[in-house]
Amino acid sequence: MSANNKLVQTFDPLKVSPVAFTDSAITHLKKQVENQNALGIVFNVKESGCSGYKYLLELAFDKSDTAHVYAVTDSLELYVEPSIIDLIRGTQVDYVQEGVNYRLDFKNPNATASCGCGESFSVSPVE
Repeated sequence: MSANNKLVQTFDPLKVSPVAFTDSAITHLKKQVENQNALGIVFNVKESGCSGYKYLLELAFDKSDTAHVYAVTDSLELYVEPSIIDLIRGTQVDYVQEGVNYRLDFKNPNATASCGCGESFSVSPVE
């Protein structure tokens, strides 16, 4: 390769998922998707709970025209509406056991507060 031929690497933020999943979360979610013949998982939030927003992870049976689609694995797709990406960017989802119960655990670096049960969170307003 000559000095004039330089490789340029591009970065497309729409191809990098704003959410990371642990192996145990991926295994759990893939089973849910397969068992229900869903297309993938929808990650969303809604205004609710004692801290402001509540996480919603639901099975996707339709493709939204507006959602960004991310490949979590070769066989698991994640659908995220653009309006919530800044709220969830950097969130890690884990599937954890507490005693005899299992639950999805969300670690969101954007959360400035969360409720005691971990089901809702708040963020500081963007100025």
